[in-house]
Amino acid sequence: MKRDPRVLLVLALVAVVGMAFRVSWNALRDVARAIGADTTAATLYPFVVDGLMALALVAALVLTDQARKFALNVLGAYTAASLVLNYVHGLVPALHDHTVDWMRLAAWDPANYALVLLATSLPVGSIYFGSDLVAKVLHHRPEPPEPAPHGERADSSARHPHTLETADIDREPIPVPQTAHLPVREALPQLTTHADGVRADDPHTPHAVPAHPAPTDAHAVSEDVFEEAELDRMRQDARRAYTESAQAARPLSARALGEAFGMSESWGRKQILAARQDDDRPHLTAVPANTG
Repeated sequence: MKRDPRVLLVLALVAVVGMAFRVSWNALRDVARAIGADTTAATLYPFVVDGLMALALVAALVLTDQARKFALNVLGAYTAASLVLNYVHGLVPALHDHTVDWMRLAAWDPANYALVLLATSLPVGSIYFGSDLVAKVLHHRPEPPEPAPHGERADSSARHPHTLETADIDREPIPVPQTAHLPVREALPQLTTHADGVRADDPHTPHAVPAHPAPTDAHAVSEDVFEEAELDRMRQDARRAYTESAQAARPLSARALGEAFGMSESWGRKQILAARQDDDRPHLTAVPANTG
């Protein structure tokens, strides 16, 4: 039966950590005796230091983001502290004696004070940091996986939108049947004239460019005249659109009016001035004559 490589990796990690703990256990036990711990406390001291390292490692595998960074910081700090105490144990031969009692860890007073402070603070730190890590793990809520798009499996690998599948590459192209060319009929002049006359009620709707009539020998339409007529019609539409917006108490600005008709802001300002002038002109109304 083939085993998962991850399981073998975890088992190998447990074996290495167990052997490393056994090697470090003697040094930490002797250091605990040197700072005044009794036999029972000295025996449990390695579990306090190296045990918290194992706890921080497991927490780092479970937690995420800032909590995971905190667990890694605890793991690194206790690893460095264990390394220092093992290093001191190797430098002081007197610590190797099984009958060792309270003694100095270094001949220089500042170094001795620092080492004693380090060794005595590790158990207290284990209580604080261990409780904090356990609380973080218990309150940790893993983020739900992102929902897969409709019609796709969640475990399927993401496809690049511009990447072709292998099946698409190997697939033979489907032949397109050739269709007979149909004769194209010319548009009737009556329909063309009617389509040009139909316009949308919305003043902001772009106008369709009417089809140019086919030039004939009898009647030729001047392109300049056609463009001028189209521009005049656009100006009339723009002035009407501004008038309607002003009547609705929402007058269009020159920029908005110009952009609505694909023109510049100055063009829209001219149409607004023309519309205002048209509104200021007096309108004559026919009054019916009195009868009888």
